[in-house]
Amino acid sequence: MKFITAIIKPFKLDEVREALSAIGVTGLTVTEVKGFGRQKGHTELYRGAEYVVDFLPKVKLEVAIKADMLDQVIEAIEKAAHTGKIGDGKIFVADLEQVVRIRTGETGPDAL
Repeated sequence: MKFITAIIKPFKLDEVREALSAIGVTGLTVTEVKGFGRQKGHTELYRGAEYVVDFLPKVKLEVAIKADMLDQVIEAIEKAAHTGKIGDGKIFVADLEQVVRIRTGETGPDAL
């Protein structure tokens, strides 16, 4: 099993969710986060005063999947989140040792 964490632009969330649904991903967790990478923030003008926005709004997706779906899921996220501009985000993949469904007690891939 694999655990995928993707950081994407907020306006791409619906497209990514639809792409994952289309390939059979049944559940995901979404968190609104702030951060920066190479973008390093930007300056904005508010009521005549200029100020620096260091942390940009992003969306963090977390998905637990069976290992055989890994390439499909990465490709779906990559295609749906791509704008071609700096700040498109990143995808992180980690091994997932154990999953337990609390309601039924199922474990492993059955719990996904």
